[in-house]
Amino acid sequence: MTSTGPDKPGDKAAPGTPGTGENLCPRCRGSGRIESGPCPDCAGTGKVTEPIGGA
Repeated sequence: MTSTGPDKPGDKAAPGTPGTGENLCPRCRGSGRIESGPCPDCAGTGKVTEPIGGA
């Protein structure tokens, strides 16, 4: 299955897009949790997809 858009609300690009990579979610700082539930930005994974190297 090919992804056509960001998988999680905090993703800035679709996974696998050239010039992007995984980074720790800035909202939950990589824990995957906010208060008593999963982080809404990373869907509880602790990671988001972002441009790298000025992409």
